[in-house]
Amino acid sequence: MPVIALVSNKGGAGKTTLCVNLATALARRGTAVILDADPQRSSLQWRAIADRDDAVAVVDAVDGLADAVRAAARRHAHLVIDCPPSVQAPQTREALGLSDLALIPVQPSPLDLWASVHIEREVETARERNPGLRAVLVINQLEPRTRLSQLMRQGLAELSLPVAETAIRRRMAYRSSVLEGRTVLDQGGRGAAAAEEIRQLIREVVRQ
Repeated sequence: MPVIALVSNKGGAGKTTLCVNLATALARRGTAVILDADPQRSSLQWRAIADRDDAVAVVDAVDGLADAVRAAARRHAHLVIDCPPSVQAPQTREALGLSDLALIPVQPSPLDLWASVHIEREVETARERNPGLRAVLVINQLEPRTRLSQLMRQGLAELSLPVAETAIRRRMAYRSSVLEGRTVLDQGGRGAAAAEEIRQLIREVVRQ
C-alpha cells in the first residue's frame, strides 16, 4: 500500500492537478483516496465540483493527518496526500514522515528550481525518521520546444534527488478537466495523450 505525498515549495506548481489525476489513475488499478492536507483544500474543492459517485474520494486531513492515513490504509490500496505549497508547513513535514514516496512537481522556471533546493533539504531531514522515503522530481507543464524547458533537466541534475524520465506536458486537457471536476482520464480522446503521461509516470515511480 504505497502512501504518496505531492510536495511543492511554491504555489502554482500544478501539485493538486497532478494529485487528482494520479489518484484517479491509481483508483483504476485498486482503491485510492486523496488526503487533502493543504489548508487551501483545493482537492476538496475539486471533489465538490465533481459531485459524482465515481470520482475518487477526498478526505479533509488538514488536521490529524496521521490518524487519517491510518484510517484510510484500512480501506484503500493507494493513499495520495495533497500537501501545502511549503515544505515548512507542519502538514508537509508530517506527510514526509508518513509517506513511501514524495513526488515533487517542478515547472520549467528558475523560481521552481530554486524552491526545489529547500525540498531537497527537507527530504534529507525527513529520512532521519522515515529512512524508507523515496523522493522524485517530476517536470510539470513542460513545453518541449522552449529553451528553458530544454535546460530544466540540466538544472535539476545539480540536485541529489532523481528526476522522473516521464515529464508532464503543458496541455489544455489538464486545466479544462479540473475546472469541470474531472480528470484527463475522463476525457476520452481529448485527454488520451495526457492520460498516457499519467499512467506512464505511475509505471515508472510507483512501487506496488
